[in-house]
Amino acid sequence: MIETNNNEKENVMTNTIVRVEKSGNRFNAFDANGVKYTSQITTGARKKAFNNNMALVQRVNKSGKNYWWAVPMDMYEATTRPVVPTSSVDVPSGHDEVLNFIHSSYSLKPQGLMMKELKWKYLIRSAVRGKNILMTGPAGCGKTMAAKSLVNALDRPDFYFNMGSTQDPRATLIGNVHFEKSKGTYFSESLFVKAIQTPNAVILLDELSRAHPDAWNILMTVLDQGQRYLRLDEQDGQATINVAEGVTFVATANIGNEYTSTRVMDKALMDRFTIVEMDVLDNTQELELLQYMFPHVDVSSLTAVTEIANTTRVESNSETGKIDTAISTRSSVEMAGLLFDGFGLDEAAQVSVYPQFSNDGGVDSERTFVKQLVQKYINDGSDDDLFNVEDIDDEYDSDY
Repeated sequence: MIETNNNEKENVMTNTIVRVEKSGNRFNAFDANGVKYTSQITTGARKKAFNNNMALVQRVNKSGKNYWWAVPMDMYEATTRPVVPTSSVDVPSGHDEVLNFIHSSYSLKPQGLMMKELKWKYLIRSAVRGKNILMTGPAGCGKTMAAKSLVNALDRPDFYFNMGSTQDPRATLIGNVHFEKSKGTYFSESLFVKAIQTPNAVILLDELSRAHPDAWNILMTVLDQGQRYLRLDEQDGQATINVAEGVTFVATANIGNEYTSTRVMDKALMDRFTIVEMDVLDNTQELELLQYMFPHVDVSSLTAVTEIANTTRVESNSETGKIDTAISTRSSVEMAGLLFDGFGLDEAAQVSVYPQFSNDGGVDSERTFVKQLVQKYINDGSDDDLFNVEDIDDEYDSDY
């Protein structure tokens, strides 16, 4: 329970105001500089403040006893460091210049990135204004490419971290304790610690939705615009590392239960980002991309690739569809690349597409449906020559 006092006017308020954060089952209290006060405040007081989105201020009563009083969160936010706008030698700082930079930035987008002008400008604007950016969309739609294109457009130092493959979040984001006979025990900070101390850096956090929840907890204060620091240890009084001026975080995420190993991202974490949603390319856009990447491949073959992919997308989104999986743009690019390297459409599909679809169910399986779809285009678009059930059974026996 948070202590109260009927003689409030006679009590003295100190300069200490804390915010309560939940980490697992613990409710920890920190001031704006990252100093931990958890041990000084009762569990009940911390929990009640967190549940009511209140801050806690330290006060001293007439007897000289300290106690903690719940106050609006605005009082805590007023004590935090001001947000420093992103700046770099290549990005203008005046408002008119910023407007001109944002609205003329489409020329900086690489031709191979199929992204609408409005969303590209929004991406640039978010970075220039110092926002944390979360790129969302289905697998293979170009999220990572867009993030890397942003880095090139701004011409800033950049760092890349694949959060989905991180097995030890603390080692990746903070560092490790080592022992050597000549040095004894010593701490080695991670590349991430160095990255956040690099002014104007763009830090790419790829596959954030696949990261371990411990990584999300560590990143909470780093991504909070009112805090922007990294705690090296949970214990009281431990050092913190401030995020350098102008650092921009860009994360990518596959949002949704259909993605294997993708966790439901913490709402508090997502609230720290400006979300830029990538679109699935339509037939025309995807064909344009493939023609740009593989100009020497016959247009009719590339058209077949895009139409096959689009059919799987329509079918997978239908309530009565025969498949649950769709061919991504990344897979379309791979198929076109195989055509460029001399493989036939049926060969390209066999090695790069069919393995993505379930073989369960024999002639009624998802893989059978996709095989028949590909065969249609091999036979010049005719439905008359689809291979028969006996052919399918033979293929299962010999190839799969």
